[in-house]
Amino acid sequence: FLNMLSYWFFFLSSVLMFSSLFIETGPASGGWVIYPPLSALPQAMSGSGLGMTLWLLSMAIFIVSQLLGGINYITTVINLRTRGMSFSKMPLTIWAFLLTAILGLISFPVLLSAALLLIFDRSMGTSFYLSEIYIGGEALPNVGGSPILFQHLFWFLGHPEVYIVLLPALGITSEIIATNSRKPIFGYRAMIASMIGIAFLAFIVWAHHMFVTGMNPFLGSIFMFLTLIIAVPSAVKAFNYITTLWRGNIVFTPAMLFSIGLVSFFISGGLTGIILGNSALDIQLHDTYFVVAHFHLVMGAASAFGFLAGVYHWFPKFFGRMMNPTLGHIHFWLTFVGIYLVFFPLHYIGIAGFPRRYYSFTTYEAFRTFGDLNMFVSIAAIFTFTAQFIFLWNFFYSIFKGKKAAQNPWNSNTLEWTTPLHPGHGNWPGEIPAVYRWPYDYSKPGATSDFIPQNVPYSQTPESNLPHENALIALEKEIEAQNYNDQF
Repeated sequence: FLNMLSYWFFFLSSVLMFSSLFIETGPASGGWVIYPPLSALPQAMSGSGLGMTLWLLSMAIFIVSQLLGGINYITTVINLRTRGMSFSKMPLTIWAFLLTAILGLISFPVLLSAALLLIFDRSMGTSFYLSEIYIGGEALPNVGGSPILFQHLFWFLGHPEVYIVLLPALGITSEIIATNSRKPIFGYRAMIASMIGIAFLAFIVWAHHMFVTGMNPFLGSIFMFLTLIIAVPSAVKAFNYITTLWRGNIVFTPAMLFSIGLVSFFISGGLTGIILGNSALDIQLHDTYFVVAHFHLVMGAASAFGFLAGVYHWFPKFFGRMMNPTLGHIHFWLTFVGIYLVFFPLHYIGIAGFPRRYYSFTTYEAFRTFGDLNMFVSIAAIFTFTAQFIFLWNFFYSIFKGKKAAQNPWNSNTLEWTTPLHPGHGNWPGEIPAVYRWPYDYSKPGATSDFIPQNVPYSQTPESNLPHENALIALEKEIEAQNYNDQF
């Protein structure tokens, strides 16, 4: 029921958002951050009229949808795990989804309050964000508000949102890299701890987006320190990915290539985040193309690569067919090269002071010299966009004409690969399998195969069991006797 409510609230939100494209005054035009006072004054410009109202209502309803969906995810993971599936046996993908839902549940209500206060300022004469505004030489009656308040509320959601988008991609990548390296993920518990650390720190760094708003320099140094600390759990993840790949029997499936590409973007984009996290350097770099390059490498390209990796990896489970691997490889290389061709040059022109959000930068003498580089970036962006049609063709063609998939084409350990090729309602025809081991028993010394699925008991693999695993055989009867509602 929660899932259904979440879906229909999202549907209503989408209808409202798209309807704003077709009204006479046009859709919201305050930029994606919709900072007041531009967004708070309907008379400021045509894009601040009805289109902005519809945008705000749509966002409020979307947040309700997100909260319902988040509660559903959290409740499902905590209460509805199968027999034997303790938290220490959960795939990192599910850990990432759980932490993402928790992030959304805590941060989105703050954006809801920001949107509601903005609706009040626009429609009910309040002054949460408005003070001493003059339009056409005439003073508005609003006094006492602060547009900086909106920035605080917005970025309290805005920074966790980066990890709401990125964490699922990192979870997907963890699964794919372990599977296609034919090795256990390096540092399973460290990976969980790093995700928890990232999720916690995400809530106490929001003001690094606001270094140039006139905040107290001492406060800036606090947020700078907290921001730089995020590099530690992020580096743990990057190190563990690389160490998992190290000396593995790597299978370069399209999903694996996109996962490795994500690690590349995560490292190169993350390094520039350390620069932007410095409050002194940010004075020069704020609102330049350097920020655009950093942000889109980490949140845009890395997250998109995680999504694409997930589609290539789980496509056989979606449709019972395989995507064309050759087209997948071509799609990867064109996209990977194209993204770096777009965002590497942006770092250089950003350092030179090239500002973002300028409609026509050639009007200004200082920026005309970057016209050729900007044109190169535009060509690279068109090239990268065009490459996505290879993926779309591969996706839709393979749904109907792709090679028939085996039940477990990647020799993976997690439970979804134990379902029938065309699962019915409830996924498994009989009893849901119990879980006896963690999800990363790949290339285990002494084992007859290079993978041991989670539903294989230790009593069936005596040749590869470690001493502490032999002791777990005694618990198998207890796991099998569990009811689904038992506490683990």
